[in-house]
Amino acid sequence: MLCALEKEGQGRDTSKAVQSAIMMDLARAFGVDPDDHAELLTQVNLFKDDALRSKSVLETRILASLERILKNWSVEPAIVTRNMDFDIEDDDDANAPIMPFKNFLCPLTKEVMTDPVVVLESSQTYERTAVEYWFSRCIENGIDPICPVTGTVLKSLELKPNIGLAGAIEEWIGRVVEYQVKSAAQHLIEEPLSIDQVERALDNIYKVSEEHPTSRYVIRNAGIVVLIVTVLSKNSKTIGSRLRSKVLMTLLSIAKDEESRKIMLERGITRLAIHSLIGNSEKEREYAVKLLSEFCNDEDCCVRIALEKGALVLLSSMAGNLEYPSLSNLAEEVLKKMERVEANVQCLAAAGRFEPLLSRLRDGSDGVKIEMASLVGRMTLTNSCKEQIARDGARVFVELLSNPEGMGPSLQALYNLSGLDDNAAILVESSVLPSLLEILFNEQDPSCEFKSLAASTIANIVSKPGNWELASADKKGNPMQSENIVFGLLGILNYVSSECQVTILRILCGITSSPQASESVAMQIMSGGSFRMVVPFLQHSEIEHRLLAFKLTRQLSEWCSQDLTNELRLSNTLTILEDKLLDNQSTNDERSEAAQILANLSLSEAEVKTLLGDNFVEWSVTTLKNQRRVTNARFSHSGMQEGLLGLLLHYSKNLDQQTLNVITGNRLMSVFCEQLDYTSKPKVKRLAAIGLKNLSELGSLRNTDREFGVGQSSSSSLFCSYLVFMCGKASNQPSTCPIHNIPCDNSTQLCLHKTNSIKPLVDLLSDNDTSVQVAAVDALSTLLLDYHSRSFKRTVDELEHLGVVDSVITLFTEVRSGELQEKTIWIIEKILRVENHSQRYALNQPLVRGLVEAFKHGNSNTRKHAQDALTLLKQLSGISGKESSQSRSRR
Repeated sequence: MLCALEKEGQGRDTSKAVQSAIMMDLARAFGVDPDDHAELLTQVNLFKDDALRSKSVLETRILASLERILKNWSVEPAIVTRNMDFDIEDDDDANAPIMPFKNFLCPLTKEVMTDPVVVLESSQTYERTAVEYWFSRCIENGIDPICPVTGTVLKSLELKPNIGLAGAIEEWIGRVVEYQVKSAAQHLIEEPLSIDQVERALDNIYKVSEEHPTSRYVIRNAGIVVLIVTVLSKNSKTIGSRLRSKVLMTLLSIAKDEESRKIMLERGITRLAIHSLIGNSEKEREYAVKLLSEFCNDEDCCVRIALEKGALVLLSSMAGNLEYPSLSNLAEEVLKKMERVEANVQCLAAAGRFEPLLSRLRDGSDGVKIEMASLVGRMTLTNSCKEQIARDGARVFVELLSNPEGMGPSLQALYNLSGLDDNAAILVESSVLPSLLEILFNEQDPSCEFKSLAASTIANIVSKPGNWELASADKKGNPMQSENIVFGLLGILNYVSSECQVTILRILCGITSSPQASESVAMQIMSGGSFRMVVPFLQHSEIEHRLLAFKLTRQLSEWCSQDLTNELRLSNTLTILEDKLLDNQSTNDERSEAAQILANLSLSEAEVKTLLGDNFVEWSVTTLKNQRRVTNARFSHSGMQEGLLGLLLHYSKNLDQQTLNVITGNRLMSVFCEQLDYTSKPKVKRLAAIGLKNLSELGSLRNTDREFGVGQSSSSSLFCSYLVFMCGKASNQPSTCPIHNIPCDNSTQLCLHKTNSIKPLVDLLSDNDTSVQVAAVDALSTLLLDYHSRSFKRTVDELEHLGVVDSVITLFTEVRSGELQEKTIWIIEKILRVENHSQRYALNQPLVRGLVEAFKHGNSNTRKHAQDALTLLKQLSGISGKESSQSRSRR
């Protein structure tokens, strides 16, 4: 006993069997009955008083160990079975089981013996596991094994079964189980439901199932399974998460019985367990997953769970939630079990678990691969799912295209995956284009559906530039924009189905919209009369055909304006564009495309007048203004703006009296100025700035003619007379325009200054789009065209006052060499011709450095202007051998 207490004093785990044996040894040493706990406690307290006088560390440890053991034995132990602390609710119940006899209890564990009952040579009966553990501790402590009750040293450790006592205990346990099951059944059917009684019933049923697995049939035959499932289904919202957890825990234990599991499935337990996956407590979710895992051991159950609404989505979400690692692992285990079942592949894929599908697609037989391709083709996929499948399966789908049985499913799968723009590169790298074009151009294949799918997939791939332009699109290595393929697409346009025609037009629009391919494709379509294949579709009865034909024509007009204009003249199609634009019954997209086509065409002055007419300007101006007022207009806002502004540019280039009347009457310069708004698209701003440039140039011509008195033709004379009439007519001494040095009026619509257009143009100099900046600089340049005039200094002073000079210089110092640098340096050189401005900016170091860089690295025009500017700033000597421009200016 001393050795045992020493080991216990070292902090070793104390078993109940060892504690019992120690107390029995103490009782024998004190000469008291081990069952007389009160007397034993008295004797132990006397022993403690003696031990407290000791200063020994060892004895102190022994005392601490003894106190720990006494704490467990200071209260009279209850008569219990192993974890079967059943309450006998009604002592008067004739069917209630009697309390266990004393000899049913193991002297070491104080619990009813169950496994198995054995007898020592001392004739004492014990639970086998308890007495074997006691023997092992005796041997470990270096003492001979003794009988815990009698204390006698045992010569033999033979354990003989006590069959009679075991049978009596088993019969008693059977009665207890039957009573508890019957009692639980009564509590589970009570109305109203008592939460406390249900909880007690569940505890008892769980213990019966866990401690006596062979008694699970009793639970099943008593209808307990149905009752528990009913409680969960009818009272799920009222019983709370804690009780739901107990229900699931109990069912999990009972589910180890196959027949009980079938009953649960019939009663919809999987649906109830799935609902608990979103329960409030972690315990509820844990038991729900464990219950599903138990059912997943059966293949049919796996299929049933997969078909339950939301099951796989919830399990997948739980598996990916690392906040609860234990739940995540359990959910992953369930999903792994379900992945082994072939019938679950589609359901798992629909929930985002694609590995089973992809593994079968990679490693399965041809039949399995075709089946997986069919699944991918039918499924509605998210963008992330499309990318995952494309990366792992695209090459397999391409291989299946050569299989007659796999062609259809593979085409459908590829079309589904091509709906994601990011997949274009993946599909191109998988060499899908040659196979698709072979199907599309195959004259012997009668399947219109296959051709349509192939064409639709190609159209999706080429809808965005940047992935396909450099790839081989046929077996000869030609790219999509090659002559052979472009002509091939145009050649079959009139021989395929209506649906396929739409898709081919989409392909042509796609390859024509690519910055890398658009110019070459446009040239090919316009050469040899190929565009005539497209013309009939401009008047097609189906709106989708018309819209794509208009879109393709608009793209061609951006590259082949003159050729397209000639083709449209020959086919008498120009009037169709006008009619479409003015037809309120046409779609807004069609009208927008028609406007942009007409804007891009190289129309003659006569065609502008006869085709469009003067009234068209008024209609365009009104439409633009309405567009600005109606912010939620349902037509293509920027496209329509671009088209209408482009059409108005046709009018801004003509100089005859009639056109000037139209410009003035519709206040065209003010209209262009309004389109410079910061919310406008870059192309709209650029077109508006070009319009202002054109009109401002017309205004500058009048001052040049007046300054030098140049002889004019009759039409020019008429134009000058008109300008004098419009700009020069005033009261006795009218104020002159600081830009044009003649009286200007806002009604002329030819003066940027009087129409307040200069500041909006200056604001465009800081735009993010270079083409917009170039157009703005061009427009502002028109203010300096009369740099030889005597009033030029006044013009520059006014521009400085308006912030033009500083803004242009700032832009010049920031831009790189190129068109914008050349145009800004032209303005700067003209400004520096005015002496006081050249003196002022001579010390502007950023400007000087910029001019030096332009002089070194610019093109010929830029270098010439930089040289002149530096000379004016006296940074260079006059080396051209000619008079300085400054002296010419003064002269």
